[in-house]
Amino acid sequence: MSTATTGTPSIPAGGGRARPGLGSRLAALSRLVELGAGTVDPGLLEDATQVLLRAGDRLKLSSEHTVVALAGGTGSGKSSLFNSVSGLELSPIGVRRPTTARTHACVWGLEGAGPLLDWLQIEWRHRFARASALDKGDGHLHGLILLDLPDHDSIRALTDHEADRLIGVADLVVWVLDPQKYADASTHLRYIAELSGHDAVTVYALNHADRLTPEELTECVADLTRLLEKEGVNNPRVVATSAVVPRGSEDLKAVLADTVSRRRAAIQRLEADVERVTRAMNELLPESDPAASPATVDAARRVGLTDALCDAIGVPAIGEAMENVYAARSATWVGWPYARWAARLQGDPLKNLRLGELRAEIGGVPGGEVSAQPAEVDNAVQALADGLSAGMHESWRSRVRQAARSHVRDIPRAMADELSLIAPRLDRVPGSWRLLQLWQWLLVVIFVAGLAWCGASLAYGELGAGAPPSALGALSDASTLPWVGLIMVSALGLGVLSAVAARNFVVLAAGKEREHVEREMRRRVAALSESLVIAPVEHELRRHHDFYEALRSLEP
Repeated sequence: MSTATTGTPSIPAGGGRARPGLGSRLAALSRLVELGAGTVDPGLLEDATQVLLRAGDRLKLSSEHTVVALAGGTGSGKSSLFNSVSGLELSPIGVRRPTTARTHACVWGLEGAGPLLDWLQIEWRHRFARASALDKGDGHLHGLILLDLPDHDSIRALTDHEADRLIGVADLVVWVLDPQKYADASTHLRYIAELSGHDAVTVYALNHADRLTPEELTECVADLTRLLEKEGVNNPRVVATSAVVPRGSEDLKAVLADTVSRRRAAIQRLEADVERVTRAMNELLPESDPAASPATVDAARRVGLTDALCDAIGVPAIGEAMENVYAARSATWVGWPYARWAARLQGDPLKNLRLGELRAEIGGVPGGEVSAQPAEVDNAVQALADGLSAGMHESWRSRVRQAARSHVRDIPRAMADELSLIAPRLDRVPGSWRLLQLWQWLLVVIFVAGLAWCGASLAYGELGAGAPPSALGALSDASTLPWVGLIMVSALGLGVLSAVAARNFVVLAAGKEREHVEREMRRRVAALSESLVIAPVEHELRRHHDFYEALRSLEP
């Protein structure tokens, strides 16, 4: 009988060790699973986790054995081919059992294979070893563990996923296809398409080749090759086999012997699994370069957020109003009393500032009653998140937004509490104000006394109202009036000058007080924005940066 083989790629020799980089790629994949939690599709993370678990388990087990799984549907002749390769009637076939129910294993070189067979969950009664004289012609297969899997399309397979499990962990999968059903949709859609990229660890055996003429066999091999390439398989290895003619499985055995001798199938399978996950992860790459996205919040955005939050709570307005209230209140203490009495006729000087409700709010600062506008806070936080996440994949943009808004409801209350700790008392009276008030009242008394002196002098000296008391005889001397008038004018002048000077000093002090309060308010708002907004955002930015660094490390 004639057989055919096509598209067999050369596999580099290298023993049983992983090629340089596989360990670091597995570490990068583990890092991706850790960083992708809550962002990457859970199904993809679970797939990556299973790859890591399989890799960890497989690399601990025998590197001297290669696990080859014969997979196929009912009637493909898979069990017959298994018996043909092994040279023994190990897997029941034919009318006794039309479908394979449990996996059978034939081992060439049993030493060290036990833990690997346990990991594969092969029952003891279904394990067979090629030993003694029977192995004289099969020494080139030493280290092979050949599995005859349950039929993937059987009724049992609907509830028993043993075939799927072993296809997922075998080092090399041989798909046994019938010439009449090799285009079966269930096989291609469920398995072959899903395993695209595993070309180095997949072989396609076109069985029952004895039923075809040489021309038909060539045509079937070519057609199957085209179909596999259409499914995304590069350079598919197609081997024609037959279990009923002498040497009908020799080409397949040659492929298996080559694979076993190189001790590379296990590593290549792990590499292919990592490649498959990498391709899925690469779909998370945004159109722009992920490296262009920041890993930290820059100083300009920090200042911008602080400015926006200060505006939201009204720090500039509070500072200005406090300065005005401070200056207006000082008039009660350091203003010239005569000017204050005249101003009373015009009403409360604070009302003239037209502060409206802000005056009540300023008065409430010491009690923690100042409140920020939630909408403005929300807009400031949203603007920061949008600016930092521009160009990211949508899943990461969402994570950055969520991180930025994680404490947005706490920000207004926290800012109000902080400002209540630093706001000065608006009803406090500095000692300098009291001294100035005493000085001005002294000038008032001097002016009033001078006015009384002048009135008495006019009454006693000019109008002849009588004689003044002996102790106040000078009141009848009109010559003292110019001097008394000079004293009165001096008192008025000193009062006005001291009021103007005091007011200027108060204005300067109020400006300094405003600067101090605003500076301290901004410092505290900046500290709050750092802990409630920037810290969570930077955590996500670092995760984003590390995620794509790990994704780049996955590339071979």
